Amino acid sequence: MRTDSNGLAWTYLFIASILEVEWAIALKYAEGFTKLWPSIAAVIGMVLSVGFLALAVRTLPIGTAYAVWTGIGAALTALLGMFLFNEPRDALRLLCLLLIVGGVAGLKLLSPSH
Repeated sequence: MRTDSNGLAWTYLFIASILEVEWAIALKYAEGFTKLWPSIAAVIGMVLSVGFLALAVRTLPIGTAYAVWTGIGAALTALLGMFLFNEPRDALRLLCLLLIVGGVAGLKLLSPSH
């Protein structure tokens, strides 16, 4: 029997996803690991993100957890890229991000309970 509750596993997965966004943004600021503090922040975020993902997959199916982790990370990182780095904000790009969010929500809603 697994010791994590399903809700706790989803919490771990959400934390892992936010940390994925953190390390991706820090990586941009690190400029190819040429800036010390953003590089340290990126590496710490990577380790913590994968650590929380590992906790989540003790309970959640790996396919669902990985898809949600990368989906949330990709969507939020793309949104932050638009605001922090003036990346394109056209309607089709935003629609694609909404599709990712919809897919993540669908996987959460259709995930089997444990």
